[in-house]
Amino acid sequence: MPTMASSDPDALRDRPIRTFGRTGGRALSPRQQNLLDTQLDRWRLPAPVADGLDPRTLFSGARAVWLEIGFGGGEHLVSQAAVHRETGFIGCEPFVEGVAKALAGIEDNNLTNVRLWPDDARLLLDAFAPASIERAFILFPDPWPKRRQQKRRLVQPDFAAALRRVLVPGGQARFATDVASYADEALLTFLGQGGFEWTAEAADDWRRPPSDHVTTRYETKKLGDCAPVWYDFRCI
Repeated sequence: MPTMASSDPDALRDRPIRTFGRTGGRALSPRQQNLLDTQLDRWRLPAPVADGLDPRTLFSGARAVWLEIGFGGGEHLVSQAAVHRETGFIGCEPFVEGVAKALAGIEDNNLTNVRLWPDDARLLLDAFAPASIERAFILFPDPWPKRRQQKRRLVQPDFAAALRRVLVPGGQARFATDVASYADEALLTFLGQGGFEWTAEAADDWRRPPSDHVTTRYETKKLGDCAPVWYDFRCI
């Protein structure tokens, strides 16, 4: 099974600690393999990404650019892109099967407003120009539930700071998880970073999915230890 991440030894040595597990899994269907072989280069961002890249230049006429970090099977990414065709979408996902499913969704919905980054999203955040993303989604990231693993969780102070740098003033970040310890940790991290305002006004704002949410395949599995928690933050 091929992987999407770089195999260059120097590049790998300089990377931050991995926040995701395996990048390959079950064998791809013939269609999925064909899409990877023939379509990925059309939709993927070139690597390495040039420092200071304004992601709006990747889309012709896009009013805004939204970023999804860890799109899994692509259900949310593809559905949002189909509804908001005037918006550019960048989806990050190192898992090969997820990338193949996203490519199928792009083809099935005749989308032209999606670009894929089949690698660590933090590399993009570091490269993007400041204030160049209007919305970011981090939906059900790998929870690394064991205490010794929690240093691998994506939402850390450095990540929150990098996300704030690329969001426009007033831009939105949405985080969701079904692991109670991660929900607590993420809320403290975003608010402690100093650049985010939690928009919740009532308990239902974090207990119920937002009206524009698209249910993901992972979400339906209910593998966590609590009901899903939803946090929307505004960049200030």
